[in-house]
Amino acid sequence: MTSELIYKYLSNEASEQEVQMLFDWIDASEENKKQFITLKKTWALTALSEDLSTASSPVITLQPKKKAIQYLKYAAVFVVLFGLGKLAFNFTQKTNSSKEIVLELADGRSEYITKDNQTKIVNDKGDLIAKKLPNHIVYFGKVQDQEVVYNTLKVPYGKNFKLTLSDGTVVSLNSGTTLKYPEQFGINGKRNVYLTGEAFFEVAKDKQHPFIVNANQVDIEVLGTKFNVSAYPENPSVNGTLVEGSIQMYEVENKLNAVLLQPNQMATWNKNSKKIITKQVDPSFYSAWTKGELAFKDTPFSTIAKIIQRTYDVEIINENTVLARQNFTGTIKISESSVENILELLKRDTPFTYSIKGNTITITNLP
Repeated sequence: MTSELIYKYLSNEASEQEVQMLFDWIDASEENKKQFITLKKTWALTALSEDLSTASSPVITLQPKKKAIQYLKYAAVFVVLFGLGKLAFNFTQKTNSSKEIVLELADGRSEYITKDNQTKIVNDKGDLIAKKLPNHIVYFGKVQDQEVVYNTLKVPYGKNFKLTLSDGTVVSLNSGTTLKYPEQFGINGKRNVYLTGEAFFEVAKDKQHPFIVNANQVDIEVLGTKFNVSAYPENPSVNGTLVEGSIQMYEVENKLNAVLLQPNQMATWNKNSKKIITKQVDPSFYSAWTKGELAFKDTPFSTIAKIIQRTYDVEIINENTVLARQNFTGTIKISESSVENILELLKRDTPFTYSIKGNTITITNLP
């Protein structure tokens, strides 16, 4: 009977008397509260899945105001589950057409990567070194070590890009990321690249030439593996998450400060403490962005706001202190969700109001 009442409440079909009965039952014990949260999560997943499969533009329905006031009593312990389809909200972003992906060549030239320019890349000698596609650059060839020169690829907010290096290593670059890499790797020595931002690496195996990602003040060294690195300059930490193979993370100024990772582990170096800590994780969660998704797991809203800013090229100003303290779990399909979709869903857990002016979103408390 209790389960039926919970589902009735979540479907917005419970009477005022039934709602009060349910809240009294939740207050009776921690076990009841846990059961309620579990059933709510199941209901949310089921409801959202049905929306995605049966409607091209499902609309979020919010609780009526009177019930919503009582619902807020438990809002802080709820887990918000993201699973948005093409919802019926319009968010017009003032995009800057000049914000293109920029390739800075070793000889000083700069090129913009657009959907229309599919061409070849040659070095200063006129030699063909890469093919440039709308969303992917493929390099090839090796040179003598003394001839190694570096290109730099800059990916702005709101975009991502893929790169195949000359050794066959595939690199997916997230929004707001810069990667400096050899135009062509040398015959001998190590394979060094320099990362600011976030990238997913599928490193070509080459035991004679270790692959090293220089990220902030730490290096990540591999032979052949798949891993994600997050090293945005505004964050006080660098995260390395291993999917396959093995990697070693060590501090540049103190190489004895190092850890060796196994699959399903993440290493985090902290700028303030200079310590590297490891933990078991689900690596697919940290590489979800490469599949066009944003995944959160008990993530603070402050972190979510930064990710949304980079992904959708917007600025978020949060003046709601309650929202700032909230953590959320869920997944967002980037191509099927706008910023307004996400904000509307977050409001179901923590009520707030917001305004949009150009590319700036200001979140405030309810009047």
